[in-house]
Amino acid sequence: MVSSNNSIGHTMHQWASDLYPICRSITGNGVRQTLDYFKNILPDLKIHEVLSGTRAFDWVVPDEWNITNAYVADEQGNKIIDFQLHNLHIVGYSEPIDKIIPFEELDKHLHSLPDQPDAIPFITSYYKRRWGFCITDRQRQALRQNPEARYHVKIDSTLAPGNLTYGELIIPGKSEKEILLSTYICHPSMANDDLSGPCVTAALAQWIKNELSNRQNTYRILFITETIGSIYYLSKHHQEMKKNTIAGFVLTCMGDDNVYSYVPSRTGYTLADQVAQQALKHHTSNYIAYTFLDRGSDERQYCSPGIDLPVCSVMRSKYGAYPEYHTSLDDLSFISPVGLKGSYEVMQKCIELIEKNVVYRSTTLCEPQLGKRGLYPNLSTKESKNIAFNMMNLIAYADGKNDLINISEKMGTYAGDLEPLVTALLEHNLLEVVDQ
Repeated sequence: MVSSNNSIGHTMHQWASDLYPICRSITGNGVRQTLDYFKNILPDLKIHEVLSGTRAFDWVVPDEWNITNAYVADEQGNKIIDFQLHNLHIVGYSEPIDKIIPFEELDKHLHSLPDQPDAIPFITSYYKRRWGFCITDRQRQALRQNPEARYHVKIDSTLAPGNLTYGELIIPGKSEKEILLSTYICHPSMANDDLSGPCVTAALAQWIKNELSNRQNTYRILFITETIGSIYYLSKHHQEMKKNTIAGFVLTCMGDDNVYSYVPSRTGYTLADQVAQQALKHHTSNYIAYTFLDRGSDERQYCSPGIDLPVCSVMRSKYGAYPEYHTSLDDLSFISPVGLKGSYEVMQKCIELIEKNVVYRSTTLCEPQLGKRGLYPNLSTKESKNIAFNMMNLIAYADGKNDLINISEKMGTYAGDLEPLVTALLEHNLLEVVDQ
């Protein structure tokens, strides 16, 4: 368990370090191994299996892929490409092969990045059977110096009917209204793009369950495989989620030290969008606001027409927008305890804002007399005038329709800063909570 706020970043970084060597994909034992690890952290996490061939809207759950070994060896038996050294060396979902081929044929199955000559790319082929290897472009150019060579290519993998695996954790609150936290666990060894999101999500789940004891909302927390995992899950739960979800967040790319990023929901003005922007504006030095046209993760599914869940994405460096993305350069040195802790704290602020977001109504006609209740400052200073002014503005907008987030946006202030004023007004019966 995360023991203190100071240790959170180091704890999450250790989790990422433990999980980094595992070869994950959209199905297979790597996903199960990862979920088993998180179940040790979150004992109430339920692990589900979905049979290959199961329909999910316009999609079908694919065959399960597992791999134990893969290499390319030269004529002297030296392994020049070795899956055991880095699991990005294999194209995801590569079918098995064991044969000797000339370099001309091998080169057709090699993938590299000429503009990043020292990086191994992340390449997959989930829905079409093929095989391939990923190497640095520097290594590929060296191999091209000997075009007459022959190579032993071996991929020890299985691609057969099996299961899609995902994890689900429901943490009940006083209300059936839900907050969704969704993260994915389907990439091989990449620290920011795959592991930072699940590690921050697991830490948040511990905090919600163990420390957010007076929570108003229920939390639906998902550890799924990107795209097919969210599509399957929605195919089974979208009706109840549409009924109950008041806000949701896709958690990914949360571990580096760079500027924060935000991708809105399709409408751009849901409760999730509002709290995300407030938390980022008031608790970070800067952030980049993208549009829904820049989407690329499971917000695509949660916000699709007909599903229309209020879901946005909060990140550090946005997926696809940093050079290390989908390469071997996205390693454990790219993320940091400080980066992870910062993302964790921003998401805490988002959750706290939603928990405290209530519709209030003023109990008096016209302005109440604050002075006789001791709420109006006896000594007029700039600060005391601002407090009184904010209190009157809060009362003015408390019409039984505006929630605290809407009021704070009208006032141009952070909703969390209004909490002491709300408390004082409630104590003097000048505000009342409107049941929703």
